[in-house]
Amino acid sequence: MKNLFLFAVLLCLYVSCNTSSGKGKPEDDSLQYYPPTPGKLDKEDFRSYYRQLSSFFDTGLLKSGFNGGILIAKDGNIIYEKYQGKVDLRKNDSITSNTSFHIASTSKTFTAIAILRLIQENQLSLNDTIAKFFPGFPYADITVKLLLSHRSGLPNYLYFMSNSNWDKKKYVTNEDVLQFLINEKPNKSYSPDKRFNYCNTNFVLLAFIVDRITGKSFPEYMQQKIFNPLQMANSFVFTYKDTLSATTSFTYNGTFWNNDFLDITYGDKNIYSTPLDLLKWDQALYTDQLLNSALLDSAFAPHSFEKPSIHNYGLGWRLQLLPNGKKVVYHFGKWHGFNASFARLIDEKATIIILGNKFNRNIYGAASQCYDIFGDYMQTRQPQNDDSENPEAVVKETKKETKSTSPAKPKADVKKRR
Repeated sequence: MKNLFLFAVLLCLYVSCNTSSGKGKPEDDSLQYYPPTPGKLDKEDFRSYYRQLSSFFDTGLLKSGFNGGILIAKDGNIIYEKYQGKVDLRKNDSITSNTSFHIASTSKTFTAIAILRLIQENQLSLNDTIAKFFPGFPYADITVKLLLSHRSGLPNYLYFMSNSNWDKKKYVTNEDVLQFLINEKPNKSYSPDKRFNYCNTNFVLLAFIVDRITGKSFPEYMQQKIFNPLQMANSFVFTYKDTLSATTSFTYNGTFWNNDFLDITYGDKNIYSTPLDLLKWDQALYTDQLLNSALLDSAFAPHSFEKPSIHNYGLGWRLQLLPNGKKVVYHFGKWHGFNASFARLIDEKATIIILGNKFNRNIYGAASQCYDIFGDYMQTRQPQNDDSENPEAVVKETKKETKSTSPAKPKADVKKRR
């Protein structure tokens, strides 16, 4: 009987070990992640921060027609959280903590970390040229690093696809952007590495490199390697199948904003998330669970020095390098009626997240001015110009466009690939 019991125990251990040792399963990735423990926050400090934040938002952004979600945290502790407005202004569906918003160019932070993770796994390097992944690519001397730092000099696809003969009733895909570059060879904006030039084409190509290297679509890769492991349950990369279910956006005066032919390219935009999920993203970046410290440091270091300025760009991250030594690591975003602000104050481990789906410029200024609640970030002494800091939405915001006809379905082979 004793031997039978011992055999049963050994059998259970064998089955358990073999069941958990499978490789390549998405769920296995969760084993390498653990949520960092929030730091201690004194009650009086919490109350002080909460009073300042409540007063700031209650008398400002919340009275400016804001429609979205706000989350402010310190050391992983949520200090202020507020949701206001409707998911769809044409319906009676209130925004909640589970409402996913298009985070526009804040998506670039995810694309950058995905690429750097593949570099950490020795699947590519910062100095690899783009032609290595895309044979026939007509622009020489452009590397992965130049894409990440917006120093490639490539033309912006939002412009050249808009001004081309492309059938505007068909969605443009990442592969379409690549083939247009190869076949049409639009003129470069600058020579490679000559200067910083913010360009969405860079991150469309980076996401497509993820496709090529991993054999998975970028949406699948992000779900399996980032969103699921970090338990970002309300985050996803938007694809054609989401066109009828994803949160919609509206102009500043409440007019519905239709999808257009540029709405399913990803990498430069098209991640949907929530303030709570973005806090998980922020906290994971304080650990080595996504990237080693050397690679993270390179992402948060400035890479452009042609023009003296407090503003700079790392590898997928915007930076403010203030004269008093303070540093803001952030990325804002704007697409259609969506506005996104995501900022990390490394010294204080403070996180500022504001997402909206009714166009509202005040979101950017409110986020920036929040920095001063946590330290001397000199924001009241800095000009607030979200257009210069967020040139993502280059298609003119006109009434005509908001009423444009939505594109027809993508070609069958494209839809299948997604």
